Amino acid sequence: MYEIIVQNLLSPVVLFFVLGVFAALVKSDLKFPAGLTEALSIYLLVAIGIKGGMQLSQYEISAVIKPILGALFLGVLIPILILIALRFTKLDLHNSIGLAATYGSVSIVTYGAAISFLEKKGIAYEGFMNVLVVLMESPAILVSLLLLRLAEKSDFSQEGILMNKKEKAQILGFAHAGLLDKEVLRDSLFGKSILLLLGSLLIGWVVGQNAESLIKPLFIDLYGSILILFLLNMGLIAGERLPEVTKHGWKILLFGLCVPIIAGSIGVLVGSWVGLSLGGVMLMGVLAGSASYIAAPAALRSSVPDANPSIYLGMSLGITFPFNLIAGIPLYFALAQFIQ
Repeated sequence: MYEIIVQNLLSPVVLFFVLGVFAALVKSDLKFPAGLTEALSIYLLVAIGIKGGMQLSQYEISAVIKPILGALFLGVLIPILILIALRFTKLDLHNSIGLAATYGSVSIVTYGAAISFLEKKGIAYEGFMNVLVVLMESPAILVSLLLLRLAEKSDFSQEGILMNKKEKAQILGFAHAGLLDKEVLRDSLFGKSILLLLGSLLIGWVVGQNAESLIKPLFIDLYGSILILFLLNMGLIAGERLPEVTKHGWKILLFGLCVPIIAGSIGVLVGSWVGLSLGGVMLMGVLAGSASYIAAPAALRSSVPDANPSIYLGMSLGITFPFNLIAGIPLYFALAQFIQ
């Protein structure tokens, strides 16, 4: 385990991320142009999606049903567990919902770093794992926003209440209304990250291996190098967010470190249960243990405006993202090895 962590710490992607954090903390004038930041983000989304689609074309649908169900299960379970845990803190409802949606969704860059980790060690993984990235983006957002609608429109006490049939029918009605909220559906299903991932994945699935000669030079050969640039920029942003997170006390900091370990461990167990390989089990753990800072914050800005972005975005990008990059990925790999 120690050797794995050391090897990961000495990888270029982690070292450039640390360089970005250091630059932000010492208030360097190093900045990425906004246009370049957007371009790097789009590149990573398309690269992961199209490569996954090409690999998916080699599998029968029957081979991916159980992993898909496992991914959806995690997308629903994790935000519910997070909300239950946050009941024991003094965090208000809207910020709790923000954290549930953020930590229930996934970090596409953490996933990309995990792929680089596996490729460096020469460990194979299922090509359809990129499909699971897309599937796990939305459920947590939808579930969290639905729970917010329920909490706002019903008189739940801290201890919970017994409900008669009429009250249960009302809550089901609220749930139905929450799921049909056009803004919620649009932000959760057609946001930039999901649209690019799903669209490029479908394109890769349609063209299959026939387009490899066209795709490989840009989206496969250059992937690791461009990921380094993106993580340098992420280090700058994370370093700027760290002071905001520390204002909210040690409990919230502990949350940002404990949740990925617990959720990632559940993800590893689910990955093993659905029959994934060593690499696939590790990636399932990475997806479950990561936190979104693209799709979920975009949906929360319009759907839960009372949630403080410095909490859910600062936590995911300032605490959980560097933790996963440095220690989480090796930890999930060691857990996957132990279970397999």
